[in-house]
Amino acid sequence: MIFQRLIWAALAAALLVGSVQSGVQQWQAVPIILAAEVYEGQKAEAPAAPVAVMPHAHVEGVAPAHEHEHGAAGEWAPADGAERIFWTWTANVLHAFSMALLVFAVMGVCLWRGTAAGSLPLGLLVAAAGWLSFHFWPSLGLHAEIPGMDAARLGSRQGWWVLAAGSAALACASLAGLRSPLRWAAATAWLALPFVVGAPHIGADPLAGFSGPAQAQLRELGAQFIWATTWVSLSFWASMGFVCGAAFQRWLRPVLAATFDGSRPRASAATAVNP
Repeated sequence: MIFQRLIWAALAAALLVGSVQSGVQQWQAVPIILAAEVYEGQKAEAPAAPVAVMPHAHVEGVAPAHEHEHGAAGEWAPADGAERIFWTWTANVLHAFSMALLVFAVMGVCLWRGTAAGSLPLGLLVAAAGWLSFHFWPSLGLHAEIPGMDAARLGSRQGWWVLAAGSAALACASLAGLRSPLRWAAATAWLALPFVVGAPHIGADPLAGFSGPAQAQLRELGAQFIWATTWVSLSFWASMGFVCGAAFQRWLRPVLAATFDGSRPRASAATAVNP
């Protein structure tokens, strides 16, 4: 019963949050991507760089607005227009479904530990931790990038992103779960770890293959893109907090509270027999 409620609540949250995210993406990020793609065909052969590079477009954060990989000729890609919008919405809903399951799991653990916070404040707090872990902290080292920019190897960037996201999540868990005064030092150490390791970057100009006017336009678009992805991520996690808080209160909290309360008297009885 709990599992069914969890799946249906996560699905409902995913449909709402994924739709909100898709709308904000179409409004904020997609026009910038399309504008950058106009210049992408003007790119000349880039000069040799100290490390291997690969041209790509990357929207940072737990909610990518658009992935534009230049694969082999003939590789399938959605056509511009309705098809592209549909598959972007599908990807956003699936991503929101996975994040909703994670948010509900964390809220359930908090309830099991005896939190007295209401479902809505608890949902917003967990969502804020998610935004910090999956967008803000990784994006401090690896900014969102527009089509045509060169970057370090994909595997290196993925590895550092996982390190930054995991470190930020452990910092949040340390502050929420530990009672020792050293929890602040532990959280600071976790947050510093990915920057001690260092984010992977290329030594050359990531727009070296473009002419001067094109570089100027792409740099302006790149700056706008960083803000656009920030708004997309904020809208995603804010709506996730509101929707998951409401869904948790409506479908999950009553049954979870009854389950947890039902287990506590047995623990008390055992303690009375064997103090």
